[in-house]
Amino acid sequence: MTESSSGAGETHRLVAQRKEKLAAWREQRAAFPNDFRPDALAGELQQRHADDAAEVLDEAGHEVAVAGRLLAKRVMGKLSFATLQDRSGRIQLFMQRDLLGEDEYKAFKQLDIGDIVGVRGKLSRTNKGELSVRAADWRLLTKSLRPLPEKWHGLSDTEARYRQRYVDLIMNQDSRAVFMARSAIVRGVRDFFEARDFLEVETPMLQAIPGGAAARPFVTHYNALDHDFYLRVAPELYLKRLVVGGLERVFELNRNFRNEGVSTRHNPEFTMLEFYQAYADHHDLMDSIEALLRTLSDHVAAHHGQACNEDAVRFEQPFERLTMREAVLRYNENIDQQLIDDKEQLSRFAESAGVRGEASWGQGKWLTELFEETVEHKLVTPTFVTDYPAEVSPLARRRDDNPEVTERFELFIAGREIANGFSELNDAEDQAARFQAQADAKAAGDDEAMYYDADFINALEYGLPPTAGAGIGIDRVVMLLTGRSAIRDVLLFPQLRPQAATPG
Repeated sequence: MTESSSGAGETHRLVAQRKEKLAAWREQRAAFPNDFRPDALAGELQQRHADDAAEVLDEAGHEVAVAGRLLAKRVMGKLSFATLQDRSGRIQLFMQRDLLGEDEYKAFKQLDIGDIVGVRGKLSRTNKGELSVRAADWRLLTKSLRPLPEKWHGLSDTEARYRQRYVDLIMNQDSRAVFMARSAIVRGVRDFFEARDFLEVETPMLQAIPGGAAARPFVTHYNALDHDFYLRVAPELYLKRLVVGGLERVFELNRNFRNEGVSTRHNPEFTMLEFYQAYADHHDLMDSIEALLRTLSDHVAAHHGQACNEDAVRFEQPFERLTMREAVLRYNENIDQQLIDDKEQLSRFAESAGVRGEASWGQGKWLTELFEETVEHKLVTPTFVTDYPAEVSPLARRRDDNPEVTERFELFIAGREIANGFSELNDAEDQAARFQAQADAKAAGDDEAMYYDADFINALEYGLPPTAGAGIGIDRVVMLLTGRSAIRDVLLFPQLRPQAATPG
């Protein structure tokens, strides 16, 4: 018998045993009651009474009702100890036969690790100094039919943690802390923009024309209209329509979908922040993003430090700002300005660096691909890279003094792209020409090229005020602020390859 089959057999035996206990319990009392109401949380009790001595607790006689999952149990004759975990933390239960009565104490001894219970009693401190609830009565609220893993931290198959996140959250306090920090980060983003008079909006997830990013979309079919629709790759074009309509400061915090590969940095479904501000340029956005990340970092470090490790990024120093040309020159040897300006020399150099190009590429595309191949992963400290070529920036405003490049930036931290933003192109005729170039590229076989969006051109013809907008990958921000190296560690339910169904 293999180790895996042996483990499966043991699990089946334990499940059968627990089902027998549940059947016996059903004959005696309600098996899944829903009338117990806790009035205290384990973590809050630990904090509130951290300095209270046993005598103080006994004199005060604090009576509490707590509910949660049993994670440990030690039975010792006339008394037992157990560990209860709720959403806030853990607290010890002190179960005594003389206080509970013979029958209730005997029933408690039959409970299994993983069962969910409600307990009422007074706070006390044991001889070893452990804050405890001295139970006066208790109730089984939910019977756990499957045994919890004994050493979840030690699982070599980390994919199991992602597939069964519910078990990971039960057993792994670090995972719980990460997702509590994530919630605080999302809340902090909203607070930041609302304090600056931005309006939170929602735009369509299903789009007739996917736009706003160079990415392959997911395709679905809308039966009522008998028409194919696309899960959005970005909300950008709809948000700019709102600025045309007079909503001069808007942001959206929601999901995007891109039909691309899965890796430690990519998930096909991900959370994105996009914000747009009229009468602002890309310099204003870089200032705002730097302030936002510093605010979020300070908050997580102050209130969720347990979610961070030594790899978490801090933002005490000002962010560096480099043009793409400056970055390529700094991080590549044997290259100079003259080579960058010559398409033939640049393409040969890029190919020698590992770039696999196409004959249709212009100088700007070659420069961008060389940057991505040789520079991105070296940008460890927070760095804004600016002046992206117009050739690879179909929605960005050209620089007045150099129309070959745009007022666009990307932010890189720890070798990852975190944000992308630019002064928006509000010249309807220029935008129409760039859309057409993208449409031509798509017709030539570029699956990630943008579609021609005639309605967006129509909106621009009504007049988009001078505007700047940016997108920030929230999942990657959470990775940075909690020191996680894989995007799956900060997604509650990351996308995984479907697993063959197995009998319970």
